[in-house]
Amino acid sequence: MEIPERFNAAAFFLDRHLAEGRGGRTAFRYRGRRVTYAELAGRARRAAGALAARGVQMEQRVLLALPDCPEFAEAFWGAIRLGAVPVPVNPALGADDYAFYLEDSRARLVVADPAAAAAIGSRHPAGRPPVLVVGTPPGGGEAYEAALEHAEAVAAPADTARDDVALWLYTSGSTGRPKAAVHLQQAMAHAAERVGRGVFAIGEDALVFSASRLFFAFGLGNSLYFPALAGGAALLAPERLEPESLLALVHAERPTHLFAVATVYSRLLQVPDAARRFDLSSLRCCVSSGEALPPAVFHGWRERFGLELLDVVGSTEALHDYLANPPGAARAGSAGRVIAGFEARLVDDGGRPVLPGSVGQLWIKGGSTAAGYWNRRAQTQATMQGEWLRTGDMYYADTDGYFYFCGRGDDMLKVGGMWVSPIEVEACLAEHPAVLEAGVIGRRDGDGLVRAHAFCVLGPGAVAGPELVTDLIAHVRGRLAGYKAPRWIDFVATLPRTPTGKLQRFALRAP
Repeated sequence: MEIPERFNAAAFFLDRHLAEGRGGRTAFRYRGRRVTYAELAGRARRAAGALAARGVQMEQRVLLALPDCPEFAEAFWGAIRLGAVPVPVNPALGADDYAFYLEDSRARLVVADPAAAAAIGSRHPAGRPPVLVVGTPPGGGEAYEAALEHAEAVAAPADTARDDVALWLYTSGSTGRPKAAVHLQQAMAHAAERVGRGVFAIGEDALVFSASRLFFAFGLGNSLYFPALAGGAALLAPERLEPESLLALVHAERPTHLFAVATVYSRLLQVPDAARRFDLSSLRCCVSSGEALPPAVFHGWRERFGLELLDVVGSTEALHDYLANPPGAARAGSAGRVIAGFEARLVDDGGRPVLPGSVGQLWIKGGSTAAGYWNRRAQTQATMQGEWLRTGDMYYADTDGYFYFCGRGDDMLKVGGMWVSPIEVEACLAEHPAVLEAGVIGRRDGDGLVRAHAFCVLGPGAVAGPELVTDLIAHVRGRLAGYKAPRWIDFVATLPRTPTGKLQRFALRAP
C-alpha cells in the first residue's frame, strides 16, 4: 500500500469520506442512535480544539480511559488530527494502574468516564493532568461535552509525516508490566487494507460488532479503523455482555462481522438451545483471536450455528493480525497463513531458519509493526530486529503454509528431553466434556524434573474429585504421547487472564 510522505491518519479515515461524498453514511450504531461520518468528523475537529485549548501540543500524549462509545472515537481522531498521540487504556482499572500509565506516558491530558476519572482524581487531586469527563464529572471535574461546546473546531489536520507517531498501545501484560508500543501514522492504513479489507472483506455495507474492546489493539482495529477504511459501520456496546446478552444483541442488531476471543466463543456454546433461540444468519464472518482456538470450539461453532470460525493471530506490537485462517479454508487447530503484505519466518535461538515442520520462533515483517517501545531500550532491541519483529511465540508450519501455535517461547515445557506445547495439552483437556477451559504450566516434581501441571475450569454439572483427575489424565494419554499428560490437575473457578483474554501463565506459576 502506497502511503504519501505527508500523511495524517485522522484525515485519511474521516475527512476522506466527507470529500468523497460519504459523510451521510453511518459510522456507529450506539444505544439506538446512528452517528454519521459527518457528525463524527465534526465532533473530532471540536475535540481537537478542546485539547488544544488545554495546552495539548503535537506529539504530546492524551490518555483515553473510555468504554466503547462515540466519544472514544471523537477524542482518538481529534488527538491525531492535532498531531497529538492518543493512548487508550482500560477504563475499569484502579488508581495504582492509572498512576503507572500517567507516569509512564507523561500524558498531558486525560479523557475518561466518571469511574476512571474518580480513580485518577484519588491520586491526582490537584487536577494535573486535567481530565475531561464523558458523563457527569465526579467532584466538580470538567465535562467533556461542555468542553466541546465551547471549543473552536480545528479545520485543518496537522501536517504530519507518515513516519510521525500516531498512537501508543500498551501491551496486555500477559508476561508482566505493560509496555507502550509506539505506532506511526501509516500503520493503521496498512492494517486496515491488509487485514480488515484483505482478509475479513469489511466493506461499506459491513456492520461490525467486536466483543473485544476499543482500548486494546484487536478491538481498535475491528470497531474503529477497519470499517472506517471503506465507510462501513460498527456497533458499539459499552456494557459487559454475558453470553446470552451477546447472542441477543447479534439477533437484534444483525451485524455482518463478529470478533471475540476464544473464551467468549466457548461460553457462547454453553448457552442452552442457542441455535433455536437466536438467529445469527446475518453473520458472514466470525473471528477469534487473543488466544489459541481449541479445535473443540472450532467444530462446535460450525455444528451449532453452521458458521465458520476463523482463528487469527496478531499482537499489540504488530497493531493487529499477521496470521489468519482464510475464509472458506479455515483449519481446526491452525493459526492460519501469513497475511498478504507480511512476511514470516521460523528460526532457532540463533536466528537461523529451522527445518520444515520443526518448531521455531516466529519473526514477522510488515508495514503496521511498531517503531519500538516507549522508554524501553533493551526490550526494543530484543524485540525489533531491524525490519523484523520477534513475536516471542513458537510455531511450526505445514507444507500448505498453515502455522500451528505451540506456546510462548518461555511457556514451552521440556519433559524427558522432549518439548511439550502447553497449548496442545490445554486443547486436549478442553475436548473432555467436563472441562470448559484449561491452563497448563510446568512444575518440578520431587526429583527436580519438569512435569505438566494443569488448571481446569469445569463446565456445568461436572464434579471435581480424584476420579475426574484420573479420568482427565487418561483422556490426555489416550490422545497424546504419554509424557505430555499432566502430572497434577487442580480445579479452579476461573483462569487468570488479561483484559484482552490472554492466559496469564506467570500468575499460575505463582506459589
